[in-house]
Amino acid sequence: MADRSNIPRLLDIVDASEFIRNEMADLTLDAFEQDRRTRWSVERGIEIISEASRRLSADLKAWHPDIPWHTPMLKAIDAALPQLGLQVLPIPVRGPAEFEGAFATMTKGVGALFVGDNPVYLIHRNRLLALAAKHRLPTLFGLREFVPAGGLISYGPSLADVFRRAAGYVDKIRKGAQPADLPVDQPAKFDLVINLKTAKALGLTIPPSLLQPADEVIQ
Repeated sequence: MADRSNIPRLLDIVDASEFIRNEMADLTLDAFEQDRRTRWSVERGIEIISEASRRLSADLKAWHPDIPWHTPMLKAIDAALPQLGLQVLPIPVRGPAEFEGAFATMTKGVGALFVGDNPVYLIHRNRLLALAAKHRLPTLFGLREFVPAGGLISYGPSLADVFRRAAGYVDKIRKGAQPADLPVDQPAKFDLVINLKTAKALGLTIPPSLLQPADEVIQ
């Protein structure tokens, strides 16, 4: 028998997703950054989605194993890096209040940093970038929007494409489709972006083998 306690949590996810979509409608990224009220509202919507997702029953998650409930990117990194003689040090960070402490943890023996595609990190990217520059830490990001602002390299799903596809998903739910009946819409477009100015500031040389397939190279 289905766990009916999931229903209000799924509705919270749908409502928060629609709210974020409406808040972001017709806003450029620059305008979004300047609008403090909208930024706070979107952050709250993300928190609601995150909390509701965590409270979904284990049975529901087991029925949908193709949904990335358990940070598959971190698992993939953890599995791949030992083959290169590297070790992963996961540092969970829930928000900007924890940024300074996270970087303090990384001051000894950490050669590079990977920042995932959490939208909260994107909203506060200038602070993250300033800390990475202060500690001279080469940083790879999961979203391309970090790199024009001074990040070193990004590789991950195109945020613009994800938002466009998410809007279609929400529209189907508004028209009566059940979330459980809809296929999981995986990212279809991935971007590799490299900032050579940041590489030079860090004393790094980016090899041609990495520059050639890049979608964008910032001089």
